[in-house]
Amino acid sequence: MAKVSAGLVVYRRRAGNLEVFLVHPGGPFWAKKDAGVWSIPKGEVEPGQDPLAEAQRELREETGCTASGEFRPLKAVKQAGGKTVHAWAIEGDCDADHITSNEFTMEWPPRSGRQQSFPEVDRAGWFDLPTARLKINPAQAALIDELETLTAPARSARKAGPG
Repeated sequence: MAKVSAGLVVYRRRAGNLEVFLVHPGGPFWAKKDAGVWSIPKGEVEPGQDPLAEAQRELREETGCTASGEFRPLKAVKQAGGKTVHAWAIEGDCDADHITSNEFTMEWPPRSGRQQSFPEVDRAGWFDLPTARLKINPAQAALIDELETLTAPARSARKAGPG
């Protein structure tokens, strides 16, 4: 059965521009990778768990930040490995330079017998939408597109008149 994750697309407005908060996966495999590997803060949802509550918990565990307000559901996306990601947009702020992340343990270096701990998220950042689309996992780029549509200023209806 394919895995399911839930996460938050945290955004803010700076100088009239929309910025998105993304996280970079920790651990030695991801250390030198950048484009296409960043993600929204997210985590796996087990059967019976509330996806929105899990998304909020993951933000807290991966960054130390919390979010409150109106959580706006976005369309789920499917990543290359088959994982479905459910997400909610939330306007907020977080100090990307001072995140705190939970850790995981793995054998490193491979076949060494040594266990080492690494942060689940090793850094975070705020990115304008064009940059976010380059940084984020390609499947999650659709979340950025939907956020842009969702937050666009309402277009005033033009009256048809004699012309």
